Amino acid sequence: MNKSVNPPAEHAFRNPIRVLARWREEFKEIFAARVHESQLGFRLTWYLGALTLGCFSIQLITGILLMLYYHPSIPQGYADMKDLQFVVSSGVFLRNLHRWSAHAMVFLVFAHMAKVFYRGAYRPPRELNWVVGVCLLLLTILLSYTGYLLPWDQLSYWGTTVGSHIMSSVPVVGDKSSFILLGGHGVNANALLRFYVLHAVILPLAVIMLVGLHLWRLHKDGGMHAVPTEKP
Repeated sequence: MNKSVNPPAEHAFRNPIRVLARWREEFKEIFAARVHESQLGFRLTWYLGALTLGCFSIQLITGILLMLYYHPSIPQGYADMKDLQFVVSSGVFLRNLHRWSAHAMVFLVFAHMAKVFYRGAYRPPRELNWVVGVCLLLLTILLSYTGYLLPWDQLSYWGTTVGSHIMSSVPVVGDKSSFILLGGHGVNANALLRFYVLHAVILPLAVIMLVGLHLWRLHKDGGMHAVPTEKP
């Protein structure tokens, strides 16, 4: 008669100290302990990724501060923008810093992708990191598009309306995609709320996770230095 053997007590649960130590070691693997000598030289294009990450960090900080003064509703959203402009101390500076860092991030992401494509850094073993970079590019565009509606003025309203009409003109999936994004057939309170949730919660979390994966794969694939392949 076979008797079931209970697993040892030490395997029944994980030691939290060991788990934290393992996470620390995995986090340390993101940063290379050794670098190639050529990486220590000064190159302007090598800082495009770091500058993009810096712009995203500025957006996170300023975005959290802007959330303290903004309500995603009609017409309160427009009134909050006016309060930031005329009532809140340094409100104009805070909003402009968030807006211009967003413009700079879009430019830097495109420049970073162009540099990677020009240098052929999408080739094996970096093809997965190239796909992650393309996803980050799309998320950056979506962040800019969803944030464009939040001031709820004439420019943002009609700009979002034109963008939704362009999306709905896509064959087969255009109308459904536009309906899901706007929460209806027009730019209204449902669209403002959905854009706010996407811009302030969902898309930033997705960018943070993909940036972590991007940096991890960059380290695993040999860092920024392109190792020359040996010809037979």
